[in-house]
Amino acid sequence: MSRSSGADDTGVQASKNLQSSIIPRAATLSNHATQGMRRGETPIAGTRAGTLARFVAIVLLGIVAGGCFALGMWQLGRAEERDALNQLIEQGRRQPPLTLSTASAADELIPWRSAQAQGHWLPHYTVLLENRNLDGRPGYWVATPLVLAQAALPATRNDAITAGSSELDALAGYSTGGEFLSRGPGAGSTAVLVLRGWLPRDMQAGGAPPQVPAEPTAVSVRGELHAHVPRIFELWEWAGGKASQLPASLPAPNGTPPVVQNLELAEFARASGLQLLPVVLAQTHESIALGGDPAGATPADTTAGGNASALLREWPGPSLDSDQNRGYALQWFSFSAIAAAVALFMIWGLLRRAARNTAWKDS
Repeated sequence: MSRSSGADDTGVQASKNLQSSIIPRAATLSNHATQGMRRGETPIAGTRAGTLARFVAIVLLGIVAGGCFALGMWQLGRAEERDALNQLIEQGRRQPPLTLSTASAADELIPWRSAQAQGHWLPHYTVLLENRNLDGRPGYWVATPLVLAQAALPATRNDAITAGSSELDALAGYSTGGEFLSRGPGAGSTAVLVLRGWLPRDMQAGGAPPQVPAEPTAVSVRGELHAHVPRIFELWEWAGGKASQLPASLPAPNGTPPVVQNLELAEFARASGLQLLPVVLAQTHESIALGGDPAGATPADTTAGGNASALLREWPGPSLDSDQNRGYALQWFSFSAIAAAVALFMIWGLLRRAARNTAWKDS
């Protein structure tokens, strides 16, 4: 009885000792395996899947970094363009005022230069440019050609040489008599397209264009030269179409001024058949009748469709804030640097992971 009991006690004790030695060892092995999994010592399939995902992320981050860098460079280019435009505007406005005439040389027609012109309006060639806002109000720009008064020309070729006429370079042929200038550029009628001012859109008129104020036929106008009529963005141009266009010929058959979004000088010249100066005169002052009275005060204005002083002449200028573009460039460069830094960090992680996997396989 006592021997059996002692044997049992001995067996129980041995079993306990065995369990105490095996269980901690198994736990230790399990911990090592778990730590190995956390360190990236995963099966080959899992390692390849993780590496592919990280590789794709690195490629995308590289594309983002390159795109942001390109946008930053584009913004710097825009800043340089605005600085160059600002210099052109300053150079043009420093020039002395120019009197436009049929003999005006091309190198005198400097954009942003002050200019004045005398001549007579061709109101039946008027064109309205829609969607031109002023202080948040929709409206129209009124564009009318002004036929320039003939310049005082020398009577003969010898007189022209004495006066230093710039027209001699443009003459295709001449004679020694007084008729040679009839073949020169001053022989025909030349006009300049004038942006006369802004008219508000009548929201209660059902989309009908406004009535253009009339002025005396012969006037003197002052303004600033522009290389072209300022354009507005037309979304439908991407589809190869236009919202509105000039009639094939001017004036329009119904006598109503055509309404367009943008107006090109070459297109207007083809439709009207006029010989135009290659610039636009944006009028900045009230027209003056050649008789000496302000055009807005003449009786002809009130009897023929309104007062010319209703035209507002606050022309929008181009945006010249180049510092804004440089600020945008700095932001894009920052985004590019962040994306590149994250991509480099992920590359470093992949290299480190590959080194650990190699060490794990070798062990």
